[in-house]
Amino acid sequence: MEADLSGTIVAMISLGCSKNLVDSEVMLGKLLEAGAVLTPSAHHADILLINTCGFISPAKKESIDTILSAIHRRDTVAKKQKIVVTGCLFQRYGEELSTLLPEVDLFLGLDEVPKIDIHLKQLLDKNSDCKKNPSLNISPRFIPDFDHPRFQLTPLHFGYIKIAEGCNHPCTFCIIPKIRGRYRSRSIKSVVAEAESMIQRGIKEIILISQDTTFYGQDLSPDRSSLLVDLLDSLEAMDGDFWIRLLYTHPAHWTTSLIEKFSNSSKITKYIDIPIQHISDPILQRMQRKTEESYIQELLSEIRSKVKNAAIRTTLIVGFPGESEEDFQKLYSFISTFKFDRLGVFPYSAEEGTKAEKMIGKIPEAIKKRRAKKIMELQKQIVEEKNKGLVGRSLKVLVDAPGLARTEWDAPDIDCLVHVPYSLPAGHFAEVKIIGFKEYDLIAQ
Repeated sequence: MEADLSGTIVAMISLGCSKNLVDSEVMLGKLLEAGAVLTPSAHHADILLINTCGFISPAKKESIDTILSAIHRRDTVAKKQKIVVTGCLFQRYGEELSTLLPEVDLFLGLDEVPKIDIHLKQLLDKNSDCKKNPSLNISPRFIPDFDHPRFQLTPLHFGYIKIAEGCNHPCTFCIIPKIRGRYRSRSIKSVVAEAESMIQRGIKEIILISQDTTFYGQDLSPDRSSLLVDLLDSLEAMDGDFWIRLLYTHPAHWTTSLIEKFSNSSKITKYIDIPIQHISDPILQRMQRKTEESYIQELLSEIRSKVKNAAIRTTLIVGFPGESEEDFQKLYSFISTFKFDRLGVFPYSAEEGTKAEKMIGKIPEAIKKRRAKKIMELQKQIVEEKNKGLVGRSLKVLVDAPGLARTEWDAPDIDCLVHVPYSLPAGHFAEVKIIGFKEYDLIAQ
């Protein structure tokens, strides 16, 4: 069943990660098919759609503040506007959120994404029995595939493909499995069809995402650990000059064949995004990461030795409950020795409903922030040394905007930039020579 929304003006605010962005693109694509008119102006929309994030405390606060701002704007400027809230925040808090914010006209869970047009039509239909809070599936099953239309929100030269949804990991600090449900992979056929469509539109960088891209296919059968390599084989066989980038690879699921694929491919960027979270065994055990120090060290060393000219990026959590000064110093020493090319660190944030929330050994906020700051100061020194080694080299870059580009070692909105001449056209590859750097960014001609 399809709804007719001809002439209905819709604005969207999309919050959170790239995985949430794909859901936003699907909703907008569905609304366009139904005849809706999209506008970037929240003031002039008949319906304001807010796709929220509910992952960690700062993201939750941003989502709540955005909803409250929308309610205030409607009360003062657009009194007839309907406000619709969807995404992870409502999926996580359900009835509690709808009770807290009665001014919102409609709340929708993640499984309602492909039916967004029907829900909005019912909301506008005065004779409809539209429920303010349709039944919320606490274990969502929806995953965007090639059958779902999408309205691209990224620049025209790169886009995301969500190859799977949900997560099976028991990490004690993370709420995502409870929000997004169990891991579920798309078929290779579906992913390749979407990628081919993107290449035909002129996309220069395809970014594969999921909660854990290295788990891809293992939900279909325990012996399908090579399915990700099969997918990459199919993608790199497509004609064209483009990059393939993988984000969010869990260290527990890397395989020898995947390392070989990164090493031998000319289209897969030599960008290894592998969040280890920590290196000290007591903390890894409390986090339930399914990895240990010796394994992580061996894996990272193997990747660095076999995938030539690769940049390895990781994400860390400091101040996890029970993290001793010895644990932190072990992490600091490892970073100093291994020298990650890219690194992000977060002070631990206790999230409701996680096992870690109830753990003893809480670390004071001041200590958590001090430890995070110390690691980033170290990382800044490491990157400075690495950037010195790039001066004088010629590199292939993808120009994102006039004057700004990225190497294959840098994901959009996450990593470093290359400052290039404004004459280079956006959305195209270029060959540049590095002549200097400023903190994390490179300068090229």
